[in-house]
Order: sequence, then C-alpha cells, then structure tokens
Amino acid sequence: MFKVDLNCDLGESFGCYKLGMDEQVIPYISSANIACGFHAADPMVMYKTVGLAKENQVHVGAHPGFPDLVGFGRRNMDISPAEVKRIIQYQIGALDAFCKVHHVPLRHVKPHGALYNMASKDKKMALAIVQGIFEYDRSLILLALSNSLMIEAAKEANLPYACEVFADRAYEEDGTLVARGKAGAFITNEDEAVARVIHMVKKHKVTTVTGRDIAIDADSVCVHGDGENALAFVKKIKAAFVESGIEICAL
Repeated sequence: MFKVDLNCDLGESFGCYKLGMDEQVIPYISSANIACGFHAADPMVMYKTVGLAKENQVHVGAHPGFPDLVGFGRRNMDISPAEVKRIIQYQIGALDAFCKVHHVPLRHVKPHGALYNMASKDKKMALAIVQGIFEYDRSLILLALSNSLMIEAAKEANLPYACEVFADRAYEEDGTLVARGKAGAFITNEDEAVARVIHMVKKHKVTTVTGRDIAIDADSVCVHGDGENALAFVKKIKAAFVESGIEICAL
C-alpha cells in the first residue's frame, strides 16, 4: 500500500479580501498549510482557518513567508539569515497561539512563495529556516521541495522533514519549479495533473518541461488553494488515489 499526504495552502484571505476555496477544499486534504500574517491572512482569518482544520480533522502546519502582503510573498527579498530565522519563529509562534486556543497541535512548517523557492537553492537561507524551526520546536516537520537544499539542511540538523511535490506545477531538470512567469509553469489539465501525481508517488519520477524524467520523493502532494482548479484537482486526485491503491495519510 502506498501512502502520501495531500496538502493545500489555506487561510490566505486578508480583511475583506477573500482568496481561495478553503471550506470546499479542506474535506479532501489531510494537511493544511495556514498563512501566518506576513504574506497573507490576519488574526481573524488565522483563528477561523485553524478551527476549520480542527472540524475536518486535518493536520495544521504553519505557512510562513516574506513580510510582503502587497506581493503575496512571491517577490524575492534580500534579507540576512538571522532575519530569516526570526521571521520564521515569529510566524510559527503566531499560528501556534491559535492552535493552542483551539486545542490542536501544530504539526509542520512549510515556507511560502519566494522564501520557499529561494531557500530551495540557497543553503544559508535553508539552514536559517531549519534552525528557526529547530530552536522553536524540534519535533515540527519541515515540509519542503523534494531534493532541495532545505531537505539537505533538515537532514544535517536532524530535524524531521517531508518531501513535497506539486500537482499543478511544472519542473525544471534540476528539480526546481518552473518560474511562474514562464510558459508552461502551471499544469491546468486535471487528468494530466492526476497522472503526474500518481507517477510521482508510485514511480518516484516526474517529467520535466524538457521531457526528461528525474527522480523525486513524494511524501506529500500540494495543490494550491488559490488556483482556479484547486477544488477539481483535489477531488480528482483523491478519487484517483483510492482507485490506484494510494492511501491519503497526514504527515
């Protein structure tokens, strides 16, 4: 029996601005990465989303990003490793407060957006993220891009980790995600996305934008909650997993 976590980035609304389909998507997933107020969310949204996860028996993870509400945390920032460590801890602590209020454990940490992509290729930034998590709670799982420097840093620090793959994003030959601004960065065909995910889980391979297959570890599959096809993707992926003998299991 194959087992894999199915995660989604949630709680990314802010004030009167609503983003994503949290209520519709959450019944189909096993883990939720909840925004912590820097790239998206606010205290009311964070409180509500943790409660929503509890109601649906979905594991809660922190989704810390760069302090960039306007750019939704998707713009690169030039900040020191020391600052990276502290913004990680600040945001984990904020979400953990709402976990305590709802009496649910915080399970994992998944960096967001540009922070995630930069740390996948920047060892100093990766180590800062890992150290920030380790100092706060060394039992928290780092959820990070498969084969990235963040996974390498977690191994070195003896921090629990899980390798993440993406249902709706294309890959470069080095295992990184195709930049959002490039053609072909997103997988919009639902059947193609489902087939790719099953191939990643069962065969530990993914086909890159150049047509080459590369090795990949899939502990958790991500579907972006703000994607227009997010609900259709999670529904089809869950149904295909059942049919293919893949059990959805939280980290």
